Amino acid sequence: MAVRIAFVIGQYPPDQRKLREDVAKSYATPEIEIGVLSVPLTPFNELLPAEQQQAAPYFHQAFCQAEKEGYDAVVPLGMLDLGVEGGRSLVDIPVIGPWQACLHIAALLGDRFGVISYTAQSTPKGRVLARNYGMEHFVAGYADSKTWLRTMADRKEEMRESFIAAARRLIDEHGADVIIPRGITQCPIHMNPDWLSEQIGVPVVEGIGAPIRLAAMLAGMNLKHSRVRWPKSKSRPAMPGMEPL
Repeated sequence: MAVRIAFVIGQYPPDQRKLREDVAKSYATPEIEIGVLSVPLTPFNELLPAEQQQAAPYFHQAFCQAEKEGYDAVVPLGMLDLGVEGGRSLVDIPVIGPWQACLHIAALLGDRFGVISYTAQSTPKGRVLARNYGMEHFVAGYADSKTWLRTMADRKEEMRESFIAAARRLIDEHGADVIIPRGITQCPIHMNPDWLSEQIGVPVVEGIGAPIRLAAMLAGMNLKHSRVRWPKSKSRPAMPGMEPL
């Protein structure tokens, strides 16, 4: 019987939404089934710190929906790990944050990570989360592809050149031995991770396939989050216009 993974996506223009759904579903196998759930948020505008905190209850609702619909684990789209901390107290299925998953998988492949965000403005959140996860000592350096999310589809070639140049600087000047694209629109949406790894000569750990496959592994092994670390909440979220579960 296949393990069922729910992938939670916000609102995007239809063509951009389909791109993300298609890439997520490309990681399905005969043993892994991937379904898509939605939240009424628009990460396409780039979420700043205030919006990131406001987003958590919507993702909590989606995690509860995933559990109710019989999914074995759930992954929110994006490298902000939105709603993950609280979500693990709400449901009894694994809730896998893409950024956290990438950091831990990268630690099995190397020990000096080069992290590349969209813009310099989006780098601090990744740094803070890496510190909170106890993984900051693995990061050799941060860079960005200098491409705003909303313009990336029209500037793919420019973004690719800028990203590869940044990756090579991190490898040559900072000793990075693994590259993490901290922004799924860079990779795997507009750059295939296998192709990118061939271009730069080190492993690339991206934020859709890595968390989905990790979630499937944990669910397949019947592993769940510790109730010592994440005590079970007695309440379920109810959002405006959404029925409580």
